Amino acid sequence: MPVDARTHQPFGLLHGGASAALAETLGSMAGWLMTEEGQCVVGTELNASHHRAVSSGKVRGECRPLHLGRQSQSWEIVVYDEKGRRCCTCRLGTAVLG
Repeated sequence: MPVDARTHQPFGLLHGGASAALAETLGSMAGWLMTEEGQCVVGTELNASHHRAVSSGKVRGECRPLHLGRQSQSWEIVVYDEKGRRCCTCRLGTAVLG
C-alpha cells in the first residue's frame, strides 16, 4: 500500500486507520479463501498495535491464521515497511456465515 498524502494522518505519517484497513482487507480475504462455497466472512473484532512510524514509500502486509473454526476465525496480520521492519501488528476476528 502506498504511503503518501492519501494515507497520511495530519502529521505526515501513515494513518493507523489505513494500516487497520489494510489488515482487515487481507484477513477478510484470507478468511473467505478458507471457507466452503456459499459461505462468507465478516469482521467481528480488529485490534492494532502500532510499532514504527512510516512517512513515505510503501508498506506490505502478511497474514497468518491463528484459529480456523467452523463458525469463527482469528488472524494475525503484520504490516512491514520497505526495509522489512514491523510497523503494525493486528489481530482480526471473523465470523463465518452461510
